[in-house]
Amino acid sequence: MKNVIHSQNAPAAIGPYSQAIQAGNTVYVSGQLPIDPATGAMPEGIAAQATQSMKNIQAILAEAGMEMKDIVKTTILLADLAGFGEVNEVYGSFFTGDYPARACYQVARLPKDALVEIEAVAVK
Repeated sequence: MKNVIHSQNAPAAIGPYSQAIQAGNTVYVSGQLPIDPATGAMPEGIAAQATQSMKNIQAILAEAGMEMKDIVKTTILLADLAGFGEVNEVYGSFFTGDYPARACYQVARLPKDALVEIEAVAVK
């Protein structure tokens, strides 16, 4: 069974996709741009953007009754790998204990000219 997950505490999708889909015990969180759901704005700088993207993931998971510790896999998309260290520091602060599997890529461009986008898969 497939269930659409939507949180008012994360930005609405900017295209024809859901914030997340739950299939059984697994939640697939769509790539989260660093958009503040309250203002619709993106913060300045890679660290602040990574923080907002992670907060958006956290809010979506909470809507599904999950936590960051339930994440098993993430993918990070960066506009510039030069920000890898800053993003790593922010990313690590959202986890305790075992870290999820992860991939990180530099891409040519992200929607809305964001510096970072992060997606996640969580299992309860």
